[in-house]
Amino acid sequence: MRSAILLLIFPPLLAGYLLGVALAFDTSEPLPQYLLMVPLVYILGSVPWGFMIIRLSQGVDIREYGSGRIGTSNVLRTAGPRVAGLVLTLDLSKGVLAILLARAIVDTTTAEVVAGLLVLVGHNWSLFLGFKGGRGIAPGTGAMAIISPAAIALGIGLFALTAFSTKYVSLASLVAVVTVLVVTSIQVTITDFSPLYLIYVGAGGLMIFWQHRDNIYRLLRGTERRLGKPADKLVEQG
Repeated sequence: MRSAILLLIFPPLLAGYLLGVALAFDTSEPLPQYLLMVPLVYILGSVPWGFMIIRLSQGVDIREYGSGRIGTSNVLRTAGPRVAGLVLTLDLSKGVLAILLARAIVDTTTAEVVAGLLVLVGHNWSLFLGFKGGRGIAPGTGAMAIISPAAIALGIGLFALTAFSTKYVSLASLVAVVTVLVVTSIQVTITDFSPLYLIYVGAGGLMIFWQHRDNIYRLLRGTERRLGKPADKLVEQG
């Protein structure tokens, strides 16, 4: 109920804030541009698509199943591939829109880095879910698809290979994060790719690894859930 109320009242509050900033400041200056971008991107990241879609379609709280997360993997185990595909698309769009908003409002590499990190923070620690949420893979992928298509293409390739061979989505996700970091480092070294993007990939990667700490613990113990295993009602704590 609390989440539903927040989701209902926040759009007009946010619209009022953005209008106030636009009227009170010269939006050609950096400060008001960031005042516009920062809350907009964080709220974009905070929209809990997995939670909302499962609640509307199945009448259950996805946080009570499997890992307790709201992302694609837990949706797949809880509601099947069609719903998971929808959630994946919407969560990917968070990252894409975050970078596009940064370019439209501020149009600097620094703004893209800030937006990319903020959308991850919103997704992982959603305002609407008591500062809990997902693990960050989908919005991070969406953001990197705009920043560096080459890095994300290689990351997705190794994700698919690892997931297919091991059936561990969590391990595949972590392999993909490391791959993107390595490829981005190479791009910075041998091309004119901005080193600022390494801040995004490094800090974002640390967030994603932190959100996977329970998976890492289970992987080390050999108790991690494999792809295709349905979610249990009891949430596993980690």
